[in-house]
Amino acid sequence: MCHFVTTHIFTNFAIAPNGREAKMRGIANMNTKVLLEEERQGEALSDTTAAEGDLGKVYIESYGCQMNFSDSEIVASIMKKKGYGLTSDYSKADLILVNTCAIRENAEKKVRNRLKTYNALKKRNPDVVIGVLGCMAERLKSRLLEEEKLVDIVAGPDAYRDLPNLVDQVSEGKKAINVILSKEETYEEIEPVRLAGNGVTAFISITRGCDNMCSFCVVPFTRGRERSRNPESILKEAKGLFDNGYREVTLLGQNVDSYLWFGGGLKKEFENLSTEEQAKSVNFAQLMAMVAQINPLLRIRFSTSHPKDMTDDVLHTMARYKNICEYIHLPVQSGSSTILEKMNRGYTRDWYKDRISSIRKIIPNCGISADIISGFCSETEEDHKETLSLMDWVKYDFSYMFKYSERPKTMAERKFKDDITEEEKTRRLEEIIRLQNKHSLIINKERIGKTYEVLIEGVSKRSEAHLFGRNSQNTVVVFPRDEHKPGEYVHVKISECTSATLIGRVVDLVKNQA
Repeated sequence: MCHFVTTHIFTNFAIAPNGREAKMRGIANMNTKVLLEEERQGEALSDTTAAEGDLGKVYIESYGCQMNFSDSEIVASIMKKKGYGLTSDYSKADLILVNTCAIRENAEKKVRNRLKTYNALKKRNPDVVIGVLGCMAERLKSRLLEEEKLVDIVAGPDAYRDLPNLVDQVSEGKKAINVILSKEETYEEIEPVRLAGNGVTAFISITRGCDNMCSFCVVPFTRGRERSRNPESILKEAKGLFDNGYREVTLLGQNVDSYLWFGGGLKKEFENLSTEEQAKSVNFAQLMAMVAQINPLLRIRFSTSHPKDMTDDVLHTMARYKNICEYIHLPVQSGSSTILEKMNRGYTRDWYKDRISSIRKIIPNCGISADIISGFCSETEEDHKETLSLMDWVKYDFSYMFKYSERPKTMAERKFKDDITEEEKTRRLEEIIRLQNKHSLIINKERIGKTYEVLIEGVSKRSEAHLFGRNSQNTVVVFPRDEHKPGEYVHVKISECTSATLIGRVVDLVKNQA
């Protein structure tokens, strides 16, 4: 997953449209996830209240995972402070920035097509500056700048503070590039603009980069080594969001469970500290407790977890605080220990099952979802059946399911042969999706007749007369609008369902929401 979708969220991903059951698009249920729905790919930030800006207008378009979309909000904050206004109409922009994804081939193709459109605009208006940001920028810097001459600026994920300087370089007739990966950068003191959300839910980045080196994942090469953000800055951002009316935050990172703050720098340097210095550190369980104590009306979610790093301390913290949602996205990728070893995941099938058992014991009503890859290098039919049997054992609420897609620079690309045919990958994926849809429907049917606390997020895309939100288990709930409004907590009694959605009616407002 950019993580995505999961910490390794990343490999060929697909997202289902909001409110609809997915067909053969690689996912069985649409719920908020690090990987964003397909309809948001290419979304542009817009601020209708913004002033023109002394330096003109900037258009920022985003692709990929939620980390990229969050980064775009950081970029918007940096450029607004410099003197730019924001526009959602690229034809009116003086500066066009495309925040890219290197996780799948389709995303790269889409970005290239967009760059051609912007270059057509540049031919009519040579003063327009075009820049590529993010993961694809780092990987294709030379081709984009020198060979194909599609852009003026290339900036990697750790170089966004340098964007005003890069723009100045272009104005001097130079091509501008900064793709240096940082050991320190977390953008912790930059307050992201919140222009693309619903005013109710928001993401807070707590880590950057990844140290796991899963063999199928390109993230460590495009986003660098793992480092954690100062907890004080995280708490300040969360409190500010709550004071401004937000009622849910998702703590975001490639691998949130490995969050570890000890003064800054790379996580791998922790082992060099003294025992006394290590004792002063803050881990993920402690950070979650801090955020949960801001206000009981502020819901806490997190994404994404890694099975090898999820401790019982995290689970006990979740159980201790009512406002930490009872939902965990725990990517498994494969049910076969043989394939897991080849993926360099750092755990076995039995280890994963032990983590699931701990979740069920400590948080009995916890919703659990997963990422699953079909057709990884050398996967046999027996390996595939082990994935199906693990799914039968866990019974996930929903899953994000992908066909393996080889990505450049990964260990798998260098060491293994992508030897499973597309036809076989597709057949196995179809079996995985059918089984997940079966489990999702069974689980949702068991929720009929029950009442859930739901945070209202907005108007249903299918009907203006209905609102939607999610329960603690992260399942979408749809209900009649009546006099309710986004940001309210309501109790909804479930009367029917699909495999993706619970449908019901509000029975009362949650008390003490002031």
